[in-house]
Amino acid sequence: MKAVIAEKPSVAREIALLLGATNKENGFFTGNGYMVTWALGHLVGLAMPEDYGISGFQKGALPILPNPFLLKVRKIKKEKNYVTDAGAAKQLKIIGQVIKNCDSIIVATDAGREGELIFRYIYEYLQCKKTFERLWISSLTDKAIKHGFENLKPGSDFDGLYLAAQARSRADWLVGINASQALSISAGSSIYTLGRVQTPTLALICKRYLENKSFEIKKYWQLELSHQKEFVNFISLSKKKWDDKKQADAIFKSIQRSKTANVSCIENKTITEQPPLLFDLTGLQKAANKKLNFSAEETLFIAQSLYEKRFISYPRTGSKYIPEDLWDEISNLVRTLENRDTCKEAFTRIKWGRLNKRIVNDLKVTDHHGLLITEKIPSALPAKENAIYDMIALRLLEAVSEASIKEITDITLHVLHHDFSLKGCNKILQAGWRAIRGSFFDEESEHIQELPELKVGDEIKIQEVVVVERKTKPPLLYTEAGLLSAMETAGKEIESEDTRKALQNIGIGTPATRASIIEILFSRKYIQRQKKSLIPTEKGLQVYDIVKDKKIANVAMTGEWELALEKIEHNQIDSDVFQKEIEAYAISITQELLNTSILIQGLPTLICPRCRNKELLIKDMLVKCPDDSCKWIQFRNVCGIQLSIQNIENLVNKGSTSLIKGMMSKSGKKFDAYIVLTNDGKTIFEFNK
Repeated sequence: MKAVIAEKPSVAREIALLLGATNKENGFFTGNGYMVTWALGHLVGLAMPEDYGISGFQKGALPILPNPFLLKVRKIKKEKNYVTDAGAAKQLKIIGQVIKNCDSIIVATDAGREGELIFRYIYEYLQCKKTFERLWISSLTDKAIKHGFENLKPGSDFDGLYLAAQARSRADWLVGINASQALSISAGSSIYTLGRVQTPTLALICKRYLENKSFEIKKYWQLELSHQKEFVNFISLSKKKWDDKKQADAIFKSIQRSKTANVSCIENKTITEQPPLLFDLTGLQKAANKKLNFSAEETLFIAQSLYEKRFISYPRTGSKYIPEDLWDEISNLVRTLENRDTCKEAFTRIKWGRLNKRIVNDLKVTDHHGLLITEKIPSALPAKENAIYDMIALRLLEAVSEASIKEITDITLHVLHHDFSLKGCNKILQAGWRAIRGSFFDEESEHIQELPELKVGDEIKIQEVVVVERKTKPPLLYTEAGLLSAMETAGKEIESEDTRKALQNIGIGTPATRASIIEILFSRKYIQRQKKSLIPTEKGLQVYDIVKDKKIANVAMTGEWELALEKIEHNQIDSDVFQKEIEAYAISITQELLNTSILIQGLPTLICPRCRNKELLIKDMLVKCPDDSCKWIQFRNVCGIQLSIQNIENLVNKGSTSLIKGMMSKSGKKFDAYIVLTNDGKTIFEFNK
């Protein structure tokens, strides 16, 4: 009898059906020589400080360096304490019984770092010694599963993957636990959390936000000319920018009198644009955020659902390529889209004799290839799943299409010693991949217009002259798409050229973890959404101000760790050496934070407006009176808006906040109002008259 351990019940069900294990038991399937069971995500994890006998935050106990690390069944929060998850304990016991009744094990958890860790922690916790093989597949189609079972790999082939996953898990524990406790002890009155990837990511957001807010916007002026020739209207813009409007106005008046412009230079350029590669997870998340306004976590959740329904390949991939041996299947995958309504028109534009092999590169395929659809065609999906599926499908059609070739013309006009420029597209020489969506220019590309036939020396009439006021633009606040790009390419901003080259294409976090890191920052109340932008909260800025010059916020160091984890995975460095380095770092950062003199800004002393006796406790989520008999409380998030410290102070001391804009009613309507304190200590809305 062979035990098969999947990551989720839904995947176990598909595998069991294919293996003929059709008898459903409590927590597993059995039949045809197999017992198929499942985990429920991470059933087992690293023990917490209290499991080592360290309760609360004790300065004398820091840094905490477990030796050895202990494994415990997953815990969940119940009231103020963490207790063992009964469901996890029950399923873990079932897995133990299944393994006991079988001769060998087949690991069928997700084929990636976290999937490997889920099984290995269970295996270690149960003190199992039985041999195991690995099912390594990139999709859950019957064909892929059958092929995987016919080509099972020795479990030892993935020891490097496990050691990398274990090293990541322990590093996150050592840095997160010690740094968070050290900072909270130094702060005294609040609980703060720091993390190996979380804190550099927060630093990226805060740094960009402060750059945006401190940016000095300057005005400048340009002249815009309107022309018409051969019934074609077009405009040109002055190359010179004037900081003084009076100068621009003076030139404006002289050009008004001139009435004509001369073509002084024409430069024709042929631009070849190669098709985009397949999506990796981060690329899909960025595109979905830009076009559909989905969060990174939402996109990952949808992609995982499509994977488990067998419509797409494994989503947690960091590659945009496929191996050579998969190329023969691509034409069949493309043909499956012929009858899909949303892809029919794009399908007709495929050039069958000239499919582009740019996506084939064995050297750039990591654990999994780029995102692909499967031969199973969805008939009815929820709207959001349809949208993500179509993104992946249309990207496949683009990726195998020819390059797009167009002829762009740059023209310079001369008027009274001043140059004006315009850019136009003469013709599309080869539509290529841009025909798939019918869009030949990017939204953010420079303004390109239709032009008449022009040659050097032509005299063109000026129909109208306009002085255009423009402003310098501050660095854009991060959207999730922008933040994902920054995390992906964080190494580009590193000053040391050698370090920058070493960290090229590494970034911070991995495609599989970046979404969860962003969500952690939301859950910690360190960041919030402002329309599509991500901005830090007061608490987030406080943390950044404390750690911005410390090692824990160092993007380069985090990137170096990601590089080290990759090397562990490929057996190029020893995981024990890496752990010693992390322990040394944890000792250093703990001492650095314990020695930090923290002055938490903006927390005024406020007396309870009801009992007029106790000093209010100001927390991230609420402000309350510590007197249990008084029980005055004010939640800080009101109708979707977080009340600032200044508004809390105004409410308590002056009886009213300033006008708060953009609050959202239960019916989804936005409104502006003051929050006003009544005589009995209650709060009400007062609307602007």
